[in-house]
Amino acid sequence: MLDPKVFNRRRQDVMQLMGGGVAVIPTSPECVRNRDVLFPFRPDSDFFYLTGYPEPDAVAVLCPDREQGEFVLFCRERDDARETWDGKRSGLDGAVSEYGADDAFPIDDIDEILPGLLENRSKVFCTVGSHKEFDIKLLNWVQEVKSKSVRSGFTAPNEIVDLSHILHELRLVKRTEEVNVMKRVAKISASAHRRAMEACKPGMMEYEIAAELEYEFKKAGCESWAYPPIVAGGANACTLHYISNRDELQAGDLLLIDAGGELDYYASDITRTFPVNGKFTGPQKEVYEIVLAAQNAAIEKAKVGNHWNQPHEAAVKVLVQGLIDLGLLEGDVDGNIEQGNYRRFYMHRTGHWLGMDVHDVGDYKVESEWRVLEPGMVMTVEPGLYIGGGEDVDPRFRYIGIRIEDDVLVQRKGNLVLSANAPKAVDEIESLMASG
Repeated sequence: MLDPKVFNRRRQDVMQLMGGGVAVIPTSPECVRNRDVLFPFRPDSDFFYLTGYPEPDAVAVLCPDREQGEFVLFCRERDDARETWDGKRSGLDGAVSEYGADDAFPIDDIDEILPGLLENRSKVFCTVGSHKEFDIKLLNWVQEVKSKSVRSGFTAPNEIVDLSHILHELRLVKRTEEVNVMKRVAKISASAHRRAMEACKPGMMEYEIAAELEYEFKKAGCESWAYPPIVAGGANACTLHYISNRDELQAGDLLLIDAGGELDYYASDITRTFPVNGKFTGPQKEVYEIVLAAQNAAIEKAKVGNHWNQPHEAAVKVLVQGLIDLGLLEGDVDGNIEQGNYRRFYMHRTGHWLGMDVHDVGDYKVESEWRVLEPGMVMTVEPGLYIGGGEDVDPRFRYIGIRIEDDVLVQRKGNLVLSANAPKAVDEIESLMASG
């Protein structure tokens, strides 16, 4: 886990950018899976980024210039009876000693205490819309302070400001400690993809491969996968978010795996596509080489000074030329791009930000212009081709779905592919699978 000093520095950065007021940030609520079973709890990413606090039922309050301390944490108290059932809690003392809170109060007392922290504050910062039920509570607390201020001589907040812009700009550019975690989780996830290639055989079920991935994640220390893995054999690969993973893998088909682990609340996101029986057919190889060339062209553009859309533009040009060469599109490259004809076979963007969330925070445009890439940004690069079964499609290419995705760190000099340990060249894949 990260050093507590890291979280303190982040809080200081946020408070400095706030320029006054008070920030109120809740963690995620626990969610019922069915009856009395809960989904595994994961803290809200914004909340955890600022606190490092992993338990449910918690609210962080940042109060610049507060005499009793700037970081106040509302959390669960110690409870021997509940801890016998559910595990140890940090309690109020642990919130201070382990997580750096200046003050800690019972979460059950928040209605009585929090309004007092809003007094004489002109602005309240919050992550608007992230947790709608909490937004209503916060509005009620603000209204309570306003009602009392008329007769009590203190001022009440007159403005509610979305904290997301400040916070997400900080989260977008990763610092050294974050990059180190992301390198580790990318390496773990690449090993999981290698394991899947080595294990894969015709007749296996998609969920068996998913189990191989999860085993590798958990064995290496990941809390979980970063998102439900896509293990899509054959035509299933043409469904972009296929996650049922229940079909049998057939010889002669390709298998598309989009999967990444989560470590210390940072995500990896890798996609590899390979033949179920370990050997690409001629048509499969033709399509695969086009996607790989498109990815290489896009990665080349993922560097400081280029704007966000340049990798996508580079990938699209290669994909469109490839589709023309295969006979799946007619005309020239520029015309097909202008008319959007390629979107029948390539309907998504070439990447997204990556960090604590697999589709991480951060604007892609600034003042209507594509954002310029800076050192410390981490992005995915993931072109693909998804050729359905239309009658006008050459039968050799029907139901071939291919995506190749890597995690790329933008650096001062070039970039670094964090997920490079996962094979993606045709000869590397076939060699690994032959030895499995």
